[in-house]
Amino acid sequence: MMSDVEVFQRDGAVVLRGVFTDWIERLREGFEQNLATPSQFAIENVGSGEGGRFFEDYCNWQRIPAFSDFVLNSPAAGIAGQIMQSQQVQVFHDHILVKEPGTSKPTPWHQDLPYYCVNGLQTASYWIPLDPVTKLNTLSLVLGSHLWPKPVRPKSWANNADFYCEANSVTGESVFMDMPDVENGDFNILSPELQPGDAVVFDFRTVHGAAGNQGTGRRRAFSTRFIGDDVRYIARPGRTSPPFPGINLENGDRMREDWFPVVWRKDA
Repeated sequence: MMSDVEVFQRDGAVVLRGVFTDWIERLREGFEQNLATPSQFAIENVGSGEGGRFFEDYCNWQRIPAFSDFVLNSPAAGIAGQIMQSQQVQVFHDHILVKEPGTSKPTPWHQDLPYYCVNGLQTASYWIPLDPVTKLNTLSLVLGSHLWPKPVRPKSWANNADFYCEANSVTGESVFMDMPDVENGDFNILSPELQPGDAVVFDFRTVHGAAGNQGTGRRRAFSTRFIGDDVRYIARPGRTSPPFPGINLENGDRMREDWFPVVWRKDA
């Protein structure tokens, strides 16, 4: 049987069962505090006339005590370090998402990495449901897509326009590839049913998305993103998401530890 590390390296994603059971109530506490006091990065994704609510927010782990506790004291960073095969782990950011009952708005297929100001192979993103999810409202991932030859062109979720105003290299060759027709193509898609305490951890390059939430219960998910040894800053041709204004780094720089602290070391 393949280990979780081998599955992650091969597929770009692995399901972990029951690893955060003791943390769910703490994360729910933080989630509700975040909803009550959103940050400047909060986004409402459901437009006028659309049903339900699809809300997300970023970069709150340092101001929400429950999230700080999880980042610093849960096994998440250590597991990420082992799965990424990294000597140390920095926290990149956190992300909450809620789809209330009756939300038809999907999360479109995308890769996270092209939206970020980082580049590298040693990355790990957790998707931790705080409510039971079924195949109808879970996270879906295209296994092996972290090995595609080019990153997928990032799009605005609001209108499907190119996320950056400029997406070509100086040679004129496109930096990005277009998203293939995932749902009608020959792709291996993972759509796991999950209970609170379970998690999916995936590479920043792994294509993923999610349906709306047409059920009767909420679908809350908490994400934390971690970066390993080889990750470096990259200047994108526009505002990244999250934007990290004033980061003051150059291409190829290590991510600054005062903003992105080291939260796990292999030799510690």
